[in-house]
Amino acid sequence: MKRSHSYKFRSEKKKSKGLPILLSIIGVLLIGSVVTWLGLNNWDVDKSYQRIVNLINEKNEQPNPIVEEEEPFLPVEDEEIVEEEPTPEEAIQYIEGQELPTEPTYIDGVLIANKKHPLPSTFAPGESEEARAAFEEMAAAALLEEYSLTAFSTYRSFDYQTELYNRYVERDGVEEADRYSARPGYSEHQTGLAFDIGEVNQEQHFASSSFGDTEAGKWLAENAHLYGFIMRYPEGKESITGYMYEAWHYRYVGIEMAKDIYENQGTLEEYLGV
Repeated sequence: MKRSHSYKFRSEKKKSKGLPILLSIIGVLLIGSVVTWLGLNNWDVDKSYQRIVNLINEKNEQPNPIVEEEEPFLPVEDEEIVEEEPTPEEAIQYIEGQELPTEPTYIDGVLIANKKHPLPSTFAPGESEEARAAFEEMAAAALLEEYSLTAFSTYRSFDYQTELYNRYVERDGVEEADRYSARPGYSEHQTGLAFDIGEVNQEQHFASSSFGDTEAGKWLAENAHLYGFIMRYPEGKESITGYMYEAWHYRYVGIEMAKDIYENQGTLEEYLGV
């Protein structure tokens, strides 16, 4: 027992002697570093101190190479929602294999012809007298503003639309033709209520979106509803109407309905809920 106690005492004593030695070594190293640093700076204490401060500041200004700053999290309601233009693939499409009906479709008393609601091949009302009278009144008003409007295409028969559509398909293919021309039985021109409108002596803008950029086209877009007409295929509505923007294609629906659709910047499909 006595030897064990003596051994333990000697071990603790040995450890206690080792600590001062370690501290002495660290002290010598620190002193040596300071002396070396002063020597490198021509034994100028102020200069040495300033260089240490500069090094610390440079270190603090450097970006952290490991931890990257993350974007702040924003709730959905705080994020800006950007509406994208619909692609042709998202637009309303024909029901393949659909047979033409024996009677035209009326919704709330309004005749509808689009990619979901075709007309009978035998439906042949001719040009609407009411729509023609409204157009002539509108053209007279436009003439007072020195715009000479003309309806270069109105009623089309089923057979003529067949010929026209096939010609477009041969030139541009089915997918592209379906964006601007109706298949036989689906054309709004067959209702006799659709008027393709342009300006006299401005044939280069006939059936072209460029018509919407002309002064006559702008006047028509702003005033057609006063005479019962709506732009049937407005810009940005292809997913709803099924057709690309047509600045020249107008449909007669009557003054009350035209005013409602115009003020709400809508379409016939949206008005009828189809």
